[in-house]
Amino acid sequence: MASISVDQDQFSCPVCLDLLKDPVTTPCGHSYCMVCINGCWDQEDQRGVYSCPQCRETFTPRPVLRRNNMLAEVVEEAKKKLQAVSYCYAEPGDVECDFCTGRKCKAIKSCLVCLASYCEAHLKPHYQSPAFKKHKLVEASKQLQEKICPQHDEVMKIYCRTDHSLICYLCTMHEHKGHNTVAAVAERSEKQNELKEVQRKSKQRLQEKEKKLQEVKQAVKTLKSSAQAAVEDSERIFTELIRSIEKKRSEVTELIRAQEEAELSRGEELLEQLEQEIADLKRRETELEQLSHTKDHIQFLQSFQSLCVSSASEDSSITVHQHLSFDGVRKSLSDLKERLEEFCKQEFRKISPQVSAVQMILPSEPKTRQDFLQYFCRLTLDPNTVNQFLSLSEENRVVTFSGKDQRYSDHPERFDYWQQVLSKESVSGRCYWEVEWSSTRYVLYISVSYKGVSRKGRGNESRFGHNSQSWSLQCSSSLSFYHNNIQTKISASSSSRIGVYVDHSAGTLSFYSVSDTMTLLHTVHTTFTQPLCAGFCVGRGTTVKFCDPK
Repeated sequence: MASISVDQDQFSCPVCLDLLKDPVTTPCGHSYCMVCINGCWDQEDQRGVYSCPQCRETFTPRPVLRRNNMLAEVVEEAKKKLQAVSYCYAEPGDVECDFCTGRKCKAIKSCLVCLASYCEAHLKPHYQSPAFKKHKLVEASKQLQEKICPQHDEVMKIYCRTDHSLICYLCTMHEHKGHNTVAAVAERSEKQNELKEVQRKSKQRLQEKEKKLQEVKQAVKTLKSSAQAAVEDSERIFTELIRSIEKKRSEVTELIRAQEEAELSRGEELLEQLEQEIADLKRRETELEQLSHTKDHIQFLQSFQSLCVSSASEDSSITVHQHLSFDGVRKSLSDLKERLEEFCKQEFRKISPQVSAVQMILPSEPKTRQDFLQYFCRLTLDPNTVNQFLSLSEENRVVTFSGKDQRYSDHPERFDYWQQVLSKESVSGRCYWEVEWSSTRYVLYISVSYKGVSRKGRGNESRFGHNSQSWSLQCSSSLSFYHNNIQTKISASSSSRIGVYVDHSAGTLSFYSVSDTMTLLHTVHTTFTQPLCAGFCVGRGTTVKFCDPK
């Protein structure tokens, strides 16, 4: 079969606009999918006149249509070619072949020597011709032009370490003459090693973040569980407390009612007695009145003696309280209420900080000196650690280089070579302290250290800042930071008052110059695995002291 020029429009159905399926040809010469043209003519059955959707020529009666086998084969061949062509053509985002004309094919390789990209067809010479044997082929890239020097139009194969840039060989003779240059491939090899270290650190950070993610998830779960348990305990305790108060209320009510009942019973007995006595007195009064009117002297004298004896009997002595009241009980209960309210208020003041202390995310870093002083720790120096050429004073909060052997007793924790001393207290959580120092000759190291740092010998393992166990700010006319025997120079000016801030759990150590404002000198972010102690390494003519907050 002859080669066919592929154009999809030539083989598309005018009705569905897709490639022809079971193509048929009308008497006017136009081709359609059999389903499409029959569908159109089915709608014209009522009129009995059938037309071509393209040229509008009419037919009567309805033409009988048969599959055009030759056209079907041509369409099938065209479909295969279109699929092959569309597979090769570059889509948006693909790298285009630089040698294709017209519609560009997708490039599969780029040549670093030719600085061009090739499709499968145009790439063949690079595989077949010996002239291209030394060419370097890579995955197709859009950034080939970035490898060309914009000034000399040459490939940039050299790396200038002085200016940290890629250059061509002509640049080494002009703009970069005398610079430290190496072949790009050599620099790549070195940078590859650095990349591995960066990748290692990045992977480590990723693992730390993932670990932190799990910690936060666990913290959220724990927080919810703990909060629910605390709420349930609170409900239970308050219910029991209310039940206890209700019980006491009932007891007081019963006590009052019992006293009321007892006193009422006594009162009723007293009423009955008094009423009886009153009745007796009234009867006797009547008899006495009758006696006073008796004319018979003999009868008068006989009755007088018995009536007088009866009236002379002593009355019972009864004292009645006129102001009966339970005011004392009410006052006692009122006092109890006030005392309970005051007690609850005081206890609730203790509960509130305990609730606030449950924080999944720690507060932000302090900024002002007032913020730092919230974490102030009062530290003292440990006499068991002080070097024999240092003397302590002011309750072990000041250390001075004496230059004389102080004849301290031998102690396993004493620094026997370096003029150093550690604090007695260890630091965990958040802690801040300030030191003031003065010196006429030498320097001072303001340090934090693990308590397990070596104390013996003149090696770096026992010298603050020169091992992995300690961190030190060197103060003199200039400032430097030391850790693990690595020096970091600090551009800030020295200060006679230094603030030290440690957030142990966050792994933060910061040094500040303290004046009217807090000036950050240096910050370290690490992971502290042990409690820390404050420490000093004191040179000749130097005095340093822990300061109290002002």
